[in-house]
Amino acid sequence: MGPNMTALDVNLGASARRRDEVIDDVRQRLGEITGFNFRIMQFISERIEETLSGTTATVVVKVFGPDLEVLQSKAAEVQSVMAGVPGITDLAVEQQTGVPKLSVQFHRDAMALHGLNSADMAEEIQAALFGTKVSDVFEQQKVFGLVVRFDPSYASNLDAMRATLIDTPLGGKIPLDQLADIQIVNGPDTINRENAQRRVVVSSNVSGTLSSVVEEAKKRIAEKVQLPTGYYIAYGGQYEAQSEAFREILLLGVAAVIGIFLLLFLAFRSLRQTVLVMSNLPLALIGGVAAVLIASGGETSVASLVGFVTLFGIATRNGIMLMTHYNHLMIEERMPFGRDLVVRGAMERLSPILMTALTAGLALLPLALSAGRPGRELEQPMAVVIIGGLLTSTFLNMIVLPALFLKFGRAFQPEERAILERKIAREHLSFRNEGL
Repeated sequence: MGPNMTALDVNLGASARRRDEVIDDVRQRLGEITGFNFRIMQFISERIEETLSGTTATVVVKVFGPDLEVLQSKAAEVQSVMAGVPGITDLAVEQQTGVPKLSVQFHRDAMALHGLNSADMAEEIQAALFGTKVSDVFEQQKVFGLVVRFDPSYASNLDAMRATLIDTPLGGKIPLDQLADIQIVNGPDTINRENAQRRVVVSSNVSGTLSSVVEEAKKRIAEKVQLPTGYYIAYGGQYEAQSEAFREILLLGVAAVIGIFLLLFLAFRSLRQTVLVMSNLPLALIGGVAAVLIASGGETSVASLVGFVTLFGIATRNGIMLMTHYNHLMIEERMPFGRDLVVRGAMERLSPILMTALTAGLALLPLALSAGRPGRELEQPMAVVIIGGLLTSTFLNMIVLPALFLKFGRAFQPEERAILERKIAREHLSFRNEGL
């Protein structure tokens, strides 16, 4: 953090006003200060954004190019365009303050005439201003570097610098002003680079749905900002990182579903029973999606996707408990297939399934109700998805899965039943051997 920046951590006390109302009020009052850029973020969100994009902002627009003046001009255009996008807040361009600098423009023809080159000239000027090590001094078993350079008062004198004599390979001495133009100019205090290219950052936060606001900003920038050859715009921040994370989690989620399917098939040795248990996943998805729509207006975050993956595991467990009990009743207790078997199996597994769902739901309830609290930016969306999915999957699991089993359970092939019987027989034999 530079000397032109500061950070304040503010704890909000108990109040009748909602957190969003307080933030909007603070943002409005700070916006009345001329020349003052600010961002209002929660602690964990700020740290995440800084890690993702190098700046503490939700949306980052990076303008790349060789010339700083053009970069600043185009960054100002981007800022002007983004200011008209609904939902954009805390909009700011990366500040670059002009400071006096010593500019040395070499006369290459004059240097070539005297047998000099730019590297030699730059080395001599750097040694004069910043010093160069010429030897070592030993004193009381300690070694000190001996550095020679101009006196500070001499180095700050522009006329003295111009009169500095430069040694030539031919043995002569030439004043520096005959080999270069030397003057004091204003230049940027910092030049930021990324991937070895100069860049200026336009940053902002978002109030509302992140994806829709960013897509609208991208559309307007593409239509209204024309970049010269050699200049381009790149986007960063939470939105880009979230899009990449979405793709990764979706791939991992598909892999998890495939893995669940294979494990279920290995456990049941029946394709039909595996498909019946997997039918519980869409039931969980219904509640998870509904919870996202109610809690955040349909805005899906990385934490929400993680919640869906977790929810699939819990929902699958409920189906396994019900299906294994049906198998137990048919094979172990030799109960004939029919409506009585389906009803009995569902009623006997109702209590364990409800206890599993209630335990997970009650444990996650405090997190789901902590919307807007500092430190809950990741846990709260995940808890909302899991609780919403548990509600629908638990309720519908006790209705849909028994109905599907009653409809398709009779169609089990004889070899599938024989596999289950042999499996249970092996388990009983192993149990008796252990008892002996």
